[in-house]
Amino acid sequence: MNTLALGPSWLEPNYLLEQFGLIGLLVIVFAESGLLIGFFLPGDSLLFTTGLLVTTGVLKNPLWLVCLLVVLAAIIGDQVGYLFGRKVGPALFKRPDSKLFKQENVEKAHDFFEKYGPKSLVLARFVPIVRTFTPIIAGVSRMNYRSFITFNIIGGVLWGAGVTLLGASLGKIQFVRTHIEAILILIVLISVVPIAVEYLRARSKNKKAALAEDGGQADGTPPASRGRHAKR
Repeated sequence: MNTLALGPSWLEPNYLLEQFGLIGLLVIVFAESGLLIGFFLPGDSLLFTTGLLVTTGVLKNPLWLVCLLVVLAAIIGDQVGYLFGRKVGPALFKRPDSKLFKQENVEKAHDFFEKYGPKSLVLARFVPIVRTFTPIIAGVSRMNYRSFITFNIIGGVLWGAGVTLLGASLGKIQFVRTHIEAILILIVLISVVPIAVEYLRARSKNKKAALAEDGGQADGTPPASRGRHAKR
């Protein structure tokens, strides 16, 4: 089975699984779940492809074992991310940008965590990039450890086992096997929808704030003062 390259050929799910097998899959899930360098890895499409290859017999490992190990790798990855966040603390927000690190990714994850609280650990599992930084932000924020463990396990099971089982279920359908390239693209597009929505919301909010500020500067009256004058 050949899959369409959604990026560099060495990031194709099919290529990764052929070259590195189950061990490579677990390392990638672990890295994407809590290591700063793992944000670019193809988690969703990789898990879906894994389930598909297991159900079609290309991967010989039992599906239950694959799901169990993937869930453990995801949970342990988040755990490492949380401990790293607790250790580095606010220094993470002062770290300069580099090729593999962008401050805006940390800020997105922080905003996501602030908006959704503990349940962000579950929701973030299904959002690329954000899922890598959210457990780290939870550590920086010194989230209650018991709550972290609870939501970490829930998120790890829903994402790790859920996406893999989805791939295994749909992999039995001939149409899916025939159009796997389109399916993988669809998965990627769906997974980035939350990021696009948040980006558009933030952009709209910033535009409204800028227009309100410009309006106040145009008549020389601060917005708050204009409101008071209008009431009079």
